Amino acid sequence: MHRYLKSLGWEDWDTMIGIRADEPRRVAKFRSNPRPEYKGEEVHMPLAIAQIGSHHVADFWKNSAFDLELPNIRGKTMHGNCDLCYLKPASQILSLIQEKPERAVWWATTEQKAEAFAGTAARFRDDRPSYSEMAKFAESQQDMFADDEGIPCFCGD
Repeated sequence: MHRYLKSLGWEDWDTMIGIRADEPRRVAKFRSNPRPEYKGEEVHMPLAIAQIGSHHVADFWKNSAFDLELPNIRGKTMHGNCDLCYLKPASQILSLIQEKPERAVWWATTEQKAEAFAGTAARFRDDRPSYSEMAKFAESQQDMFADDEGIPCFCGD
């Protein structure tokens, strides 16, 4: 982006990043060190400044003609842009793999290629199981309530 804008002759510009108001840790971290990549660049957080939170974003998409229809549970979208991003908690990644096992294929393959080249230090995260291990674990788990049946209801009789 910076090279492109410079190639157009621009010397300064504003960059907007989508950090929301309900992400106080990210807001504080950015404010303490905004680090523009170019001296003529100013970086802003319009969503945080306008006090926009995840529920506002969910309402916006719900009321728009286009909606990705990502599940939103108490303001948290488990799926998001990057399906199994290594920055997500391991429990969330495992849940997403259990929901759709083929999600783990690219991540596990990429991690295995990197490990073959550079050893285990090349994994996405070394503080938890690899994507292959999480996929195997997810596959081996049984549904605790698979055979559970509800109690017959006579309410409408």
